[in-house]
Amino acid sequence: MKKINSLSLLLLALFPILSCSDDDGNGDNGFSSAALVGTWDLVEVNLSAAVDLDGDGQLSSNLLDEETCISGTLILKDDTTYQYEQSNFNITAITNNQYYVDCFGTNSSTGAWASDGNEIAFQGSVTLDVLQLDGNRIIKNEDEELPGVESYVYEKR
Repeated sequence: MKKINSLSLLLLALFPILSCSDDDGNGDNGFSSAALVGTWDLVEVNLSAAVDLDGDGQLSSNLLDEETCISGTLILKDDTTYQYEQSNFNITAITNNQYYVDCFGTNSSTGAWASDGNEIAFQGSVTLDVLQLDGNRIIKNEDEELPGVESYVYEKR
């Protein structure tokens, strides 16, 4: 009887692993893991309010349109490891809807990643945690208060 119970527990533990298909496709809803492999560049830092930091008279809610000191890359490798690097910055309100951005150093991390085709989970980084996949973009939602960052958007090179 002990052998049957042990065998039953082993089969129950292995069932989720054995029941998974071994193709990387995720239907029409998401990315395959193979399609995610590569270098992703930061293309948008979306703010909760449009600003004119560079003084050109044009308001933009994408901080990258206004400030040149911010950049970032996310490299997803086929061995399911990643490298991440992004500029650190602070946004400070001055007066009359004027803001100042201070760039300082970089934030970097490495670790392992996994995806279900709709989200990417990152082990080894509290900064990345879980990001959303949308079209050809990887999105990190923040939803900070004014004048905060709502999202970071990465596109594949």
